[in-house]
Amino acid sequence: MKSIYFRNFTSTAAMVLMSFLMIGIAFVFLGRDFIISSHRDDMEESADVVSLMVLTKFEDGVYSQENVRTILRGAEVRILLNGTSLLSGNDILVTDSEGLVVSCCDAPGTCTHIGLSVSEATISQLRSGGTLSTAGNLDGIYSSMKYIVADAIDPGGGQKPIGYVFMSSDSSSIIGAWQAFVWVFFAVALAVMFLALIMSLVASKKMAEPLDEMAAAARKFAHGDFSVRVKQDAGTDEIASLTSSFNNMADSLERSEQMRNEFIANVSHELKTPMTTIAGFADGILDGTIPKDQEEKYLTTIADETRRLARLVRQMLDLSRMQSKGVDLSRRRDFDVNELIISTLLSFEARAEEKGLDVDLQLPEVHMLVTADPDAITQVLYNLLDNAVKFAEVNSVLTVSLWKENGKAYVSVKDRGATIPPDDLPMIFDRFHKSDRSRSLDRDGVGLGLYLVKSILDAHNEDIAVTSRDGVTEFVFTLRLASKQKPEKSREQEGRKKSKK
Repeated sequence: MKSIYFRNFTSTAAMVLMSFLMIGIAFVFLGRDFIISSHRDDMEESADVVSLMVLTKFEDGVYSQENVRTILRGAEVRILLNGTSLLSGNDILVTDSEGLVVSCCDAPGTCTHIGLSVSEATISQLRSGGTLSTAGNLDGIYSSMKYIVADAIDPGGGQKPIGYVFMSSDSSSIIGAWQAFVWVFFAVALAVMFLALIMSLVASKKMAEPLDEMAAAARKFAHGDFSVRVKQDAGTDEIASLTSSFNNMADSLERSEQMRNEFIANVSHELKTPMTTIAGFADGILDGTIPKDQEEKYLTTIADETRRLARLVRQMLDLSRMQSKGVDLSRRRDFDVNELIISTLLSFEARAEEKGLDVDLQLPEVHMLVTADPDAITQVLYNLLDNAVKFAEVNSVLTVSLWKENGKAYVSVKDRGATIPPDDLPMIFDRFHKSDRSRSLDRDGVGLGLYLVKSILDAHNEDIAVTSRDGVTEFVFTLRLASKQKPEKSREQEGRKKSKK
């Protein structure tokens, strides 16, 4: 389980790391473009504001070159540029319409840009587009590479621009902002990843606990201890379902082991009794302990016990064969259950007459077709009738009935004799079970007949019930009616037809 736990944790950690790696790579490229785009938009907005504010200085509306240069070189414009530069963190230059630098944001006496000129190509680009966004040193005006945004000072009214505002920023400041953003992202990402790994560690350990318990339980199962169960928490997830299934399997294994032990004990008991009898009487005959005149009596007992052993083996073989073929649908077909009941009853005619039993056969006037394995159902009827004849009182009535209800055929076998104790009724279909009544009267039975009946009907998905009250014991089982029934024709009509022939 430790390996499963470790693999689960490492796989989760690998997925988390891979996810953050992919997000980080995407963030590096997309974040940089976002920072640059955002900074450019801010610079363009600032340049536009400066251009509008410069235009407010021309109250007289005179835009001659001399008047423009005078106002642009004035202190008010210098103060405006300086304040805007401090607020935005960008350098600002103002040129006239020819590209001559006439003002900047530096303090008076410290500006080295005034008097320099922007190239004609740059001015032409501004005249045609009105704005400019580029990276460079602005035709040698700056000593280092900068990111530059320019905007025309346009008085409107169809007039030409009276000058241009150049706003520049060191690329290092943009990259610095981007790097700060990246560091914040990675700090948050590491914190989230660490939290995710901790949660994965706890979840993996929690998930591994029932698996560890199952492994420990399975090791105890291997040593024959089926009493162990895995602690089941309330929930509907896969682990809860697996735990429930495991415990159900453990219950089934425990029941199977108990049944196996009971089966072995019962078989041993059933085999030991006749074998002890046979061996004891045979030894008595061989060593002369049993007198010669009584040998025939004890040989008869040995023969009876041998036949009892043969019946036990035969019923066990029948049970094994039924369990292997009981669910074989190819063996099932439609047949007349009336005729099957009559033919099975005929095999008990001699035994019934010997006990003076009056057979009351209650069959419908019309044929009733059912779908089942006829050989298996014959075995069911034979075992039930055998029990009924065996335990019925002398000169009593044995009743066999057949009727249909709700798409099912119901077969009843009823005898009058000793009442089965209520405590024995729930166990009467168990293997090798015999009630007190059976043990006192049935010296030849082995306790497999009713178990075989129940197993056959279970294989057919049918039911059987038993009641025993006031000396009347009744077994009732069901069969599925065939989809097609024979035309309704009474047995009297068939009898008249046969008599004519």
